[in-house]
Amino acid sequence: MKALTEQAVRDSFVNCSKGEARRLAVPRDLAERPWDDLDFLGWRDPGAPDRSYIVAERDGRPLGVTLRFPPSTRGFLHRSLCSLCLTTHRGGGVSLMTARKAGAAGREGNSVGLYMCTDLACSLYLRGRKVPDSGSRFEESLTLDEQIARTTGNLSAFLDKLLV
Repeated sequence: MKALTEQAVRDSFVNCSKGEARRLAVPRDLAERPWDDLDFLGWRDPGAPDRSYIVAERDGRPLGVTLRFPPSTRGFLHRSLCSLCLTTHRGGGVSLMTARKAGAAGREGNSVGLYMCTDLACSLYLRGRKVPDSGSRFEESLTLDEQIARTTGNLSAFLDKLLV
């Protein structure tokens, strides 16, 4: 993924208002992020523990979505396998994240959800730059490039559901 500026991140959001995008907490360390190792930018909001954000490249441009933890599942393990990168976790390492759909459907309250690594560090787990609490990932016969393609494909399918 290409490095992004704070303004590019704020301008990328499709499932919140421009005012909400202006107020959300963008990471202060954007310049230090390992951009060459990121398939998408993901982070938790330190001021609102029930909110997370993802910005992915789509059609050559950044596309951002806001995510929430449903109140009944915040902090609890409901599943131990991330649906994006297929990394297993113990404890609260995987959470159901929901996102309001873009456009009229989102204004009507429609949303979609997916079980994801709670810290949204899928790219770093794939590359071995971060180790899950369980201590390891499944050994796969897929190459790293194939695992990355699967993860970005899974994310793209999730984003497709948000944009419909």
